[in-house]
Amino acid sequence: MSNLYERYREEAKKRCRLRDMGITIGDYQTGPSNSITDVQGVRVGHSTLIEGSGRRKPGNGPVRTGVTVILPNDDIYNKKVPSGGYILSGAGEVAGFTQLVEWGLLETPVGLTNTLSVGRVSDSVIKWMAQKYPEIRDQQEVIIPVVGECDDSFLNDAVGLHVKPQHVFSALENAKDGVVEEGSVGAGTGMICCDFKAGIGTSSRVIRLGEQSYTIGVLVLSNFGVMEHLRMDGYPVGGVFARVQGGYSRRAFNYGSIIAVVATDLPISAAQINRLCRRAALGIGRVGSFGAHMSGEIIIGFSTGNVLPRLPPKPQIEFTMILDMFLDPAYRAVIEATEEAILNSLTMSVDMEGAGGNRVPAINLQLLKGLFEHYNSVKALMWAK
Repeated sequence: MSNLYERYREEAKKRCRLRDMGITIGDYQTGPSNSITDVQGVRVGHSTLIEGSGRRKPGNGPVRTGVTVILPNDDIYNKKVPSGGYILSGAGEVAGFTQLVEWGLLETPVGLTNTLSVGRVSDSVIKWMAQKYPEIRDQQEVIIPVVGECDDSFLNDAVGLHVKPQHVFSALENAKDGVVEEGSVGAGTGMICCDFKAGIGTSSRVIRLGEQSYTIGVLVLSNFGVMEHLRMDGYPVGGVFARVQGGYSRRAFNYGSIIAVVATDLPISAAQINRLCRRAALGIGRVGSFGAHMSGEIIIGFSTGNVLPRLPPKPQIEFTMILDMFLDPAYRAVIEATEEAILNSLTMSVDMEGAGGNRVPAINLQLLKGLFEHYNSVKALMWAK
């Protein structure tokens, strides 16, 4: 790995998550690691590419990009899971989305990367799965990997196509549960949100329905919005930062996008997952997105609460499902988790200079903490009995 990569990783150790600053979103409790991996069986892997600096040299850098993968379980090819999605604004792409929604099933890992590397990541996931599951070759199976993208070309030499198969294989092989690395890592390496450095963020919520507890986790690749629109827990902090933040480069248009991946162990149908994904879009809006013309807001969702075997022994299987009328807590929880995941992508990112000398600042944590010390005191007064 390059010295530049190591320098960025050292800087990232100085950053912290939203809750580490005493800032909480919503009412529900988080899971143990406050991440998508709190949904049992879900694993996340990254490959991060950081090389070169200075003038943009198409095909030769600077490189600020990567790959992130989410594995729903330990054998997704043979243990398919119900899935769904929602498109708030379609100025983006998720390969495999058509089949995902049509069948309501997910049978591959979910990949995230930059816009111009979707095809390469899709190809590499196919190769990885064909090696892992030889029956794909033997039985002439056809799989369509699910791969989402955001545009990192403001900081990255995107047309250089620097993501290679080995980076995808590494992310897949090294995927793990527990704490998820956030900020300027994996697919999030070159991403920007509300004119601040952003990228990968995650959060989770635990809800209780009857005698059973369930987990909802969200992972985002955040790359949308302008500073003035940024809100945190309803507080319009972006206007404050816009007045004091200097020495940075802004994108000319409000383009970029966000891909959100929702995972849950709630036993719900594909149609219900679609509804859950639509509520995640409300969480994106709470941070400051209005679904701009050049910004794609796309949500993918899956449930591990039911598993469908690749080769069922009979036409019928047992399928457990939560009734619609009891899903309101899940809708509230996914909104909270989506908002916090985006904000974690901001607070965990570092200042970054990339292609063409463009410099994108990390959000100032000291200023943010100071703003919320005042805001929290106001909230305390509002809710005091």
